[in-house]
Amino acid sequence: MTRSTGPAVGSVGAGSLCVLVASVLWGTTGTAATFAPAVGPLAIGAVAMGLGGLLQALVAAPRIAREMSALRARRGVVVLGALAVGVYPPAFYTSMHLAGVAVGTVVSIGSAPLASALIERAVDKRRLTRRWMTGAALGLSGTVLLCMAEAAQAHSGPGARSVRATVLGVGLGLVAGFTYALYSWAAHRLISRGVTSGAAMGAVFGLGGLLLLPVLTATGAPLLDSWSNAAVGTYMALVPMFTGYVLFGWGLAHVPASTATTLSLLEPAVAAVLAVLVVGERLPPLGWTGIALVVGCLAVLTAPTRAAPPTRAAPPTRAAPPTRAAPPTGAAPPTASASPTRAASSPMPPAPASAPNDLS
Repeated sequence: MTRSTGPAVGSVGAGSLCVLVASVLWGTTGTAATFAPAVGPLAIGAVAMGLGGLLQALVAAPRIAREMSALRARRGVVVLGALAVGVYPPAFYTSMHLAGVAVGTVVSIGSAPLASALIERAVDKRRLTRRWMTGAALGLSGTVLLCMAEAAQAHSGPGARSVRATVLGVGLGLVAGFTYALYSWAAHRLISRGVTSGAAMGAVFGLGGLLLLPVLTATGAPLLDSWSNAAVGTYMALVPMFTGYVLFGWGLAHVPASTATTLSLLEPAVAAVLAVLVVGERLPPLGWTGIALVVGCLAVLTAPTRAAPPTRAAPPTRAAPPTRAAPPTGAAPPTASASPTRAASSPMPPAPASAPNDLS
């Protein structure tokens, strides 16, 4: 009996659960930032992913040291992922600052699954399954409805943004979505080539954290102005980014990057619900419809699939009895009692002298 070589359903489920928990933690960042209004978006992003990435590298230092040869062999992927980590926070938080939280979120988070699918299709030659396309369509539709509802509510008050700022914010949101997909792909690539998730995430996010230190130095002074600001910065670094991306790395060990980024569409839904429950915002029916579609997306992608029935190997056929070697053409088969010397003396009469010898 032969077994299928696909990933185990249990491991895929555990990986999906890790990504979903990480998305819930990421969804708390917007609500947490409201407790530090004096801290700018660049400082929030730099302290979250900068310090969080350095902490990942510190915790994973023994594994990184043991697997340094494997990381050096794939240093191009490591550097590419680190550059994406360094670009993502400034692009994401500036996008929300220029175009608004709703538009920045839907462009950044919503474009990541499509970018991941394109990267995997171009580099890994991975074919898009019908299940992923169905889940992605539901998730993207729900995210668009959710952010349209938030944008309509935001534009009902003062503070309308200029067209130029909105366009620039949308462009930065696309950059954020692409870089999010890129460092997710880089981490998954390292893990699928034998690097442990701790070493892969520690190396990629540690180098990315080093790149974010200048941004934190230039913009992070308000984090030290009060204990509440410092507490928000500490929470951002430890919980959503450090813990969240450790879980995200575990998830990438079992699911493709395109699936992981699609599951992370839960983040804006969690952020919207927390804004209603904690901050006191109101969500119109269109937003709740979007949340329902996002939940449908998660149900499609995380529902267990039927394992293919194991194929039985064909029963072994009975060996045929050994066949005797065919005698030379024209020769009579020797009888069972014939001795080797009798084969030379054939009972057939000798051929005429004029005819060719058939036994030659």
